[in-house]
Amino acid sequence: MFPPLRLFLGTIARLFCARRSLLLENLVLRQQLAVFKRRHPRPRLLLIDRLFWVTVRRVWSDWKLSLVIVTPETVVQWHRAGFQLYWRFISRFRGPVGRKRISKEIRDLIFRMVAENPTWGAPRIHGELLMLGFDVSERTISRWMRKAPRNPEPAKRWLAFLRNHREAIAAMDFFTVPTITFGMLYCCFIIGHDRRRILHFHVTRHPTSLWVVQQLREAFPYGTALRFMIFDRDAKYGTEVPAAIRSMKIQCVRTSRKSPWQNGVAERWVESCRRDLLDHVIALNETHLKRLLTDYVHYYHEDRTHLGLRKETPTGRTRSLDSGLIIARARLGGLHHRYDRAA
Repeated sequence: MFPPLRLFLGTIARLFCARRSLLLENLVLRQQLAVFKRRHPRPRLLLIDRLFWVTVRRVWSDWKLSLVIVTPETVVQWHRAGFQLYWRFISRFRGPVGRKRISKEIRDLIFRMVAENPTWGAPRIHGELLMLGFDVSERTISRWMRKAPRNPEPAKRWLAFLRNHREAIAAMDFFTVPTITFGMLYCCFIIGHDRRRILHFHVTRHPTSLWVVQQLREAFPYGTALRFMIFDRDAKYGTEVPAAIRSMKIQCVRTSRKSPWQNGVAERWVESCRRDLLDHVIALNETHLKRLLTDYVHYYHEDRTHLGLRKETPTGRTRSLDSGLIIARARLGGLHHRYDRAA
């Protein structure tokens, strides 16, 4: 006979026994269990035994008084393990939760309204959808509005504007270079937006506003200045540099404070110069740094291709023939090379 069935029938039979007989039988069983526990190791409990004690713990407050084979902490661990298994099973096989995902029709309609009405917010689009019979929360609309594809037309128009005016724009900036004696050199350069050409550069230890004015005169002699000059709000410029720029009939365009991205063309050239040259050499003095920068500017104009110029060079490098031996020409002391086909 199965042990659970025997246990069940024994429980039914003991319901009709007197209380004195039950107490004596309980005492005798406990004495026998104590002897069994002394002579043999703890028996292996089956799953049905663990379920029994977990159930008894739930319905009987004095369940700890009858434990002999195991401790109360063990029964509590069985209960916790069963709790974890139960919720693991529920989490694995439970159906989808949360709000129902909106249909593709509503998402496309939200994207369409965002594209056709750039000034509309989530409340306005929510109202239009309610009028069309779509019951969607305003928060859902706001979340999908952030995922809407951006209209490329404004960016294209702004890019076309820059391309049409870039030949009249130049940018000016400084960057520093440490020397071998732990000094600091300052390089001032002016770059044109049209072909990314370096119009002028110079190196000094002590930059002043009058020195910068002299660099502007050398960069734009005889009325060859461009129409716009972009530069930041560095204290080295003072009031003399903006006045000199205006006297050359150039319109000053000063960037906002702590906004180097507004002078992106100049900042990009500084990054290229550091990565291609300055991170690999140590400047000895002003003369040495100026010679290095002269070689780099020549390499930058004649040999180095640029993504912003559709993989061309600022001076328009001529493509080689389709056949012939490929030879390498060292640039910047071997840091870079130019590859051509032999004639």
